[in-house]
Amino acid sequence: DLWERCAGQANAMARELAGAVASVPGVRVTQEVRANAVFALLPRAATTALQERFPFYVWNENTGEVRWMCSWDTTSQDVEAFAAALAEVMAAQPAA
Repeated sequence: DLWERCAGQANAMARELAGAVASVPGVRVTQEVRANAVFALLPRAATTALQERFPFYVWNENTGEVRWMCSWDTTSQDVEAFAAALAEVMAAQPAA
């Protein structure tokens, strides 16, 4: 049952992450969370700034959609730290 517990943890943290970042102004979660990935739209400058602290991929260069992955060892504290960093980066963005 180890793989199920690991997958369950990763999926739960992705749902938690989506909820945490959905309230950050300027961030839009683009896909329903069905596994351990969260897809969101960010301004390019915010993506670049956030990637200095956290490794993640740009899923679609044309739209600015990014993909954040959670794993078996992602914790609620990890999610909180990432969401706080995202909020900080987004607050520093020029108004559109």
